[in-house]
Amino acid sequence: MSEKSHLNNLLLLIVATVFISTSGPLGKFIDMPTVVIIFWRSILAAIFLFALCLFKGIKLKINSKKDRLTFFIAAFLMGAHWVTYFYALKLSNVAIGMISVFTFPVIIALLEPLFSKTKLDPIHILLGIMVLLGIYILAPEFDIENNYLQGILFGLLSAVCYALRILMLKEHVTNYNGTMLMFYQVIIIATLLVPVLFFIDTSNITTQYPYVLLLAIVTTVIGHTMFVNSLKYFKASTASIIGSLQPIFGIIIAFFFLNEVPTLHTFVGGMLILATVIIESIRSKAK
Repeated sequence: MSEKSHLNNLLLLIVATVFISTSGPLGKFIDMPTVVIIFWRSILAAIFLFALCLFKGIKLKINSKKDRLTFFIAAFLMGAHWVTYFYALKLSNVAIGMISVFTFPVIIALLEPLFSKTKLDPIHILLGIMVLLGIYILAPEFDIENNYLQGILFGLLSAVCYALRILMLKEHVTNYNGTMLMFYQVIIIATLLVPVLFFIDTSNITTQYPYVLLLAIVTTVIGHTMFVNSLKYFKASTASIIGSLQPIFGIIIAFFFLNEVPTLHTFVGGMLILATVIIESIRSKAK
């Protein structure tokens, strides 16, 4: 690969990361109940992803019943990740919501021995302690009635759901196209959330649809598809290091468009958590 091609691919990876980073500010800004946002995000993304699969000739066949069950559970976890993530954003702010979710790489490292034959590396326990310290600094006070603490807890739950989803799909990525996997996940999430629409007022979509469209197209379809495609040119660890810039991009976008200014506690705790993500990404690259 020439240096120019490498720089172009790196630029596309960074652009994909910026696009995905819009999920935080949009999730905070859109004035609708969280489950309604996720339903519309999923159904709109499903339509665009299905069209993309048809355009590119991507096969939608699932090879076995076991894979169908895995995809269903992974989609449920993805839906739970999105819902709890948006609750984290609504309860706290973009900085705390995104940073809390970005504990997932360390959670993956701690949970991976349960899903494969790999042994728990003692360094992962140290990284886990660093994350806990970062969360301790991040939390303004340990009062369960405090919205910011609730936001952090929802963010951590979201991170666990996302980590489990990645570990479940890890072995299937080589057998199935990433766009096809994403299509099945969003269509399952939308189907699971249909009953909710009968109990929650969804009329606000008439004023919020431009922002929901941005969330579905820019964040979900374009951002995630570009990020998955970047794995053809970079190691997963390199993509993870670039991906760890998401909270930083999200905080910058929130600063300009939502006037959110991170506190010193958020900055210090966030840097500690993101440092563990980068350390783990570099370590995985060295293996």
